[in-house]
Amino acid sequence: MKLIFISKRSDRVRTLSLNSWARILLSTAVLGIPVAAGTLLGLKMADGRWQQLFEDHIAEMQNEINVSREQLQSDRHQVTNSLSMMTAKLAQMRASVVRLDALGEQLTEISGIDGDEFDFSSTPGLGGPLDQSQSFSRGALSRQTDLSALMSSIDQSLSQREVQLKLLRSTLSDKHLINDRRLAGRPIARGWMSSAYGMRTDPFNGEQRWHGGVDFAGKRGSDIISVAAGVITWSGEKSGYGKMVEVNHSDGYVTRYAHNQENVAQLGTVVKKGDVIAKMGSSGRSTGPHVHFEVFKNGRVVDPATYIRRTSR
Repeated sequence: MKLIFISKRSDRVRTLSLNSWARILLSTAVLGIPVAAGTLLGLKMADGRWQQLFEDHIAEMQNEINVSREQLQSDRHQVTNSLSMMTAKLAQMRASVVRLDALGEQLTEISGIDGDEFDFSSTPGLGGPLDQSQSFSRGALSRQTDLSALMSSIDQSLSQREVQLKLLRSTLSDKHLINDRRLAGRPIARGWMSSAYGMRTDPFNGEQRWHGGVDFAGKRGSDIISVAAGVITWSGEKSGYGKMVEVNHSDGYVTRYAHNQENVAQLGTVVKKGDVIAKMGSSGRSTGPHVHFEVFKNGRVVDPATYIRRTSR
């Protein structure tokens, strides 16, 4: 290989002959520089892309962390709200149990039921054979610290109080019916006893005569009331009695209310204890405003004083 050099200042031409090693070195220099430059440029560009990809991946992970943190805050807020609502519900349920206990005890006291017989604040006696086909977890029953179990326990207490209220209502209803049917008290709202049961001096002729009832004097037109629940079997005038009302009660009892100014209750009417059935007057064989009160038991007249002295139980 030969290299020819031409000078501009002179017309001389020089020739340089290169051997094989010189040619190899020159070719390597001429070709190696562009290749090296391209390689360095490629590496630089590749390094930039990896850095961008790495930064993009980090940004994506950071975004996911931020979203997760926001979701966690939201869940924590919901849990806090749920706990607050459950706590408020628990307080409300406990207050209901306390009010029910107080109301039940007050009703028990008012009704006169024996406290040992009906204790509203305690769990009512319940029972029955165990169904062997049913299995229960003892561990589930013992987890009193669990909020849901506590709410379930209070809800069960409310259900028990509801059962007790029904029992108390039934007991009071039965007690009321028994008391309503029981002859007790005076047949007047206002007035005083003017003549007792038995032998007495007749007010018209002064002779000793049998008096088969009790007289209660009072203001004309005042209320005459039934001493027990029953059915009106007479409402009209009767010889010697004047205007009279007769009430048929249970257990063979019949009561009469005579010398009335007005009969309020009509024949066949069902009356309750304390209902107004007539107005006090002086009709029939009478000297003044009063009510003649008689009591019959199984068809025989008896002394009303026993029932007048009775008190409602």
